Amino acid sequence: MFAQVRTVAFEGIEARSVDVQVQISPGLPAFAVVGLPDKAVAESRERVRAALHAVGLALPGKHITVNLAPADLPKEGSHYDLPIVLAMMACMGAMPFDQLQDYCVIGELALDGAITRVPGALPAAIGANRDGLGLICPRECGSEAAWAADDMNILAPAHLLELINHFKGLQILSSPAPALDPPPSDLPDLADVRGQESARRALEVAAAGGHNLLMTGPPGSGKSMLAARLPSILPPLDAAEMLEVSMIRSLAGELAGGQLARERPFRAPHHSASMAALVGGGARPRPGEVALAHMGVLFLDELPEFSVQVLDSLRQPLETGKVTIARANHRIAWPSRIQLVAAMNPCKCGRAFEPGFACARGAHCAERYQARISGPLLDRFDIQIEVPAVSAVDLIYRDGCKSESSETVGKRVIRARQRASERFKAAGLTRVYTNADLSGEALEACTRPDDEGVKLLRDADERLGLTARGFHRTLKVARTLADLDDQDQVGRLHIAEALSYRGETLRRRVMA
Repeated sequence: MFAQVRTVAFEGIEARSVDVQVQISPGLPAFAVVGLPDKAVAESRERVRAALHAVGLALPGKHITVNLAPADLPKEGSHYDLPIVLAMMACMGAMPFDQLQDYCVIGELALDGAITRVPGALPAAIGANRDGLGLICPRECGSEAAWAADDMNILAPAHLLELINHFKGLQILSSPAPALDPPPSDLPDLADVRGQESARRALEVAAAGGHNLLMTGPPGSGKSMLAARLPSILPPLDAAEMLEVSMIRSLAGELAGGQLARERPFRAPHHSASMAALVGGGARPRPGEVALAHMGVLFLDELPEFSVQVLDSLRQPLETGKVTIARANHRIAWPSRIQLVAAMNPCKCGRAFEPGFACARGAHCAERYQARISGPLLDRFDIQIEVPAVSAVDLIYRDGCKSESSETVGKRVIRARQRASERFKAAGLTRVYTNADLSGEALEACTRPDDEGVKLLRDADERLGLTARGFHRTLKVARTLADLDDQDQVGRLHIAEALSYRGETLRRRVMA
């Protein structure tokens, strides 16, 4: 007796087809699972045995072989439980074999026959729809799987018995409806920030162009407060971005209730995070904080406190927009187009350059502390600003002096991004979403400054010694400044402001 059911294995956010083949043959009673299963798949034997007993069935006293094909592809996770038990029931004649051929199946079994939630339902549904199949998944995953296609046939039972009754015609399982997270109502507002007008301006520019931002200042100056308010001025995800972000969150098991998120991710890992936690990996590779921040913000507070190796591992994802984990037997890639925002103190004690303060660690405290950030990583920050300490007078509320709200600033950010998007479409640029993504010929075509701007760039190159990357990132920031001013051409003022964000003033003070 032989039966076969389709399921998937995950490679990054891609779902690869896997055939669960079950054969029951004469011989000594045995239950073998082959095809490079991990520990969770191998242990499915006991869960399958208990679930069958819960619905009144028993394993035959024969030799049972479960093959997961292709055999050279590693199989990981507990979502193989349900396809194994359905293929076994079809082999025993307890489930219609022909109807199961129209579905891809994922799900974990409880000992009482309940079908419990598994990660990856959304990419599995997209992969099944690509192959022209429906999907059988746990009820808790139905709402996220429903986003794959409007006309896709999805069954989301809560118990194995419900699925049996559905195929026997004793019960009808309705298709699940897609669900969205309600829009957040408690995002921190930019109006709470007082006395940091230059930092607020830099934050607006970073949001409008998707630029990486580094803030340096003493403790309590408001760096973390500013970063926490960046999501409130970013435009919401569009439909394609929302699906891409949710696929990664689905694989990480972070889609609460199967609801897709509207807002851009904001991830803020602690500085003790390992390289695997930040960029992904491990014995069973999982997406890290960089991938989970895809299309959103990755905020690194106390930047020099991170391991040097961990920080330098960000250089490749920042350039390519993806994280690649290479192993001896397979290779996994996750998209990671992020906006990196970081905050740091000027020195270990945090009070360098403060008038009248003499550092107990010596004159080179700031130089040694900031040397923990490599030059190549520092060069990847488009905007580098100082955030000075705020005086008590700045914090006193005065009528008529309240700062602009996130809603007001967010409208300018959306208008600037729309202007950039129209320019990208006119130039035929399909994989460029923000000014920070511009490169090569696209950068030259979109950011040609006027004659005065070109002259200023040449003078700046002679005095500041800009690297090629620094030169290009200055042009990108200047293009964003022109968009905020509703200007078609980049002018001298835009170049001058963009150069002021390169952090040269702070570096000279450190080296002095």
